[in-house]
Amino acid sequence: MVSQNIFRTLPPSDSNEFDPEEDEPTLEASWPHLQLVYEFFIRFLESQEFQPSIAKKYIDQKFVLQLLELFDSEDPRERDYLKTVLHRIYGKFLGLRAFIRKQINNIFLRFVYETEHFNGVAELLEILGSIINGFALPLKAEHKQFLVKVLIPLHTVRSLSLFHAQLAYCIVQFLEKDPTLTEPVIRGLLKFWPKTCSQKEVMYLGELEEILDVIEPTQFVKIQEPLFKQISRCVSSPHFQVAERALYYWNNEYIMSLIEENSSVILPIMFSSLYRISKEHWNPAIVALVYNVLKAFMEMNSTLFDELTPSSACSRSSPSDQVRLCSEEPSRYVHALTCTAALRKAVNKPQSLQNKSAHLNGLNVKVSSGNWSKSCSLYLHH
Repeated sequence: MVSQNIFRTLPPSDSNEFDPEEDEPTLEASWPHLQLVYEFFIRFLESQEFQPSIAKKYIDQKFVLQLLELFDSEDPRERDYLKTVLHRIYGKFLGLRAFIRKQINNIFLRFVYETEHFNGVAELLEILGSIINGFALPLKAEHKQFLVKVLIPLHTVRSLSLFHAQLAYCIVQFLEKDPTLTEPVIRGLLKFWPKTCSQKEVMYLGELEEILDVIEPTQFVKIQEPLFKQISRCVSSPHFQVAERALYYWNNEYIMSLIEENSSVILPIMFSSLYRISKEHWNPAIVALVYNVLKAFMEMNSTLFDELTPSSACSRSSPSDQVRLCSEEPSRYVHALTCTAALRKAVNKPQSLQNKSAHLNGLNVKVSSGNWSKSCSLYLHH
C-alpha cells in the first residue's frame, strides 16, 4: 500500500533555472493524500508490535532506493516526513544500515561532481548527524573516508547556504568522536576556501569557530600556521562582514586561550595585517575591533609586540643605517620612532576611534629641515 501510493516519478522543475534560495518551491498537489500515507507508515514503524524480521521481506534495498529518490521532492513537507521514515528504518533494520550510508554517499557525490542539484541534502545531513553520533569507537576507515572524500567537498557547491548548518554539525560530530581528524578537516576547508564569494567566507569562518570550540590544544598546534594565515587574509578583506566575522574570534574565550598559549607563532602572522588595517580600513567599526585585537596581543606578549612594530625594527638597525635614514627620509624615520607609542596609546583607548584625531590615519609627523638632525641626534645618543 505504501509503495503504491508514495513511490512515483517526481515531476521536473517548472523552471530550469530554479533557485531554491530565491524561488518558492512547487508544492505537491496530492499532498493531503500523501500525508495520510506517510502518517500511517510512520505509526506502523513505531508500533510496539512491529517486527523487522517479518517486514524485511518488503522493506529491502529496492524500497530504500525508491525512498531516497523521493528526497529530491521540491515539497519541504514531504522531505520532512521522508526524513522521519528513513531514520526509523535505519534504527530498526540493522542489515540495511551500511547500504543506506552507501547510497547517501552516492547521492552526495553525484550532487557535488555532476548535478549540483538535489533538494534533500539538508534532510539527509540531518539524518547523518544522528547516525554519526552513534558511531562506535574507534571510527572505521570507511567513516573517516566519508568525512574527507564526501563531507568536505560538499562545501564547494554554490547552494551551500541551504544546508551549511547541518553540514557543520556533522563535521563537529566527527571531530568530537576522533580529534585526530581535526588536521585533515581544517586543511580541507582551507583548500576549498572561497575566493570570490563573501557570503561563503562568512559561513566558513563560522564553521571554523565551531571546530575551534572543540579542538584539542595538541591538534591546534598542528594547524595554527595555515589557519591564521587564512584568518589574516580574512581580517584584511575589504568586505566588512568577512573582516568582522574573523575579528570576532578574539571574543571567544577558549580560542583566546589557544592564541595566548601560541602567541609567539600567531602574533607575527597577524601583526602586519592588523597594523595596516588600523591605518587604512574604510570601516571605523572594523578599525575599533582591530585595536581591541592589538590590545589583546600587546597584553599577551608585550615584548614580541614591541619587536614587531616599525620603531623596533628601526632601533635594531646599525647606527650608520639610522644616520642614512635620518639624512634621506627624515619624516619616515621620526614617524617610525613614534609608532610604538602611538599604537600603544590607541589600543588602550579604542573608543577614541570615533574621534579622527585619535586614529593613526591622522598621525602625521612634520619635520622641518632645521630640526630633523637634532631629533635624530637625540635619539642616537639616548
